[in-house]
Amino acid sequence: MNSHYTIIIQWSDEDECFVVSLPEWGEFCHTHGDTYEEAFKNAQEVLEMLIESSLADGQPLPEPKTLEKSLKVAYF
Repeated sequence: MNSHYTIIIQWSDEDECFVVSLPEWGEFCHTHGDTYEEAFKNAQEVLEMLIESSLADGQPLPEPKTLEKSLKVAYF
């Protein structure tokens, strides 16, 4: 499946694992993994399920964020 959705992977000292956010799908859309690779694999699986579920329910897919849309530059 060719999708261009944002996957943010960050280490969490509190959880002692890599936590993944999928921001286009809402603020509560997260997964995790003990390694970076596992976190990324889990993110891909969740993303695939979200896309399939939305399409099956006839729901529109969220608009993928692109760098030019999400990047705000401060000029001094």
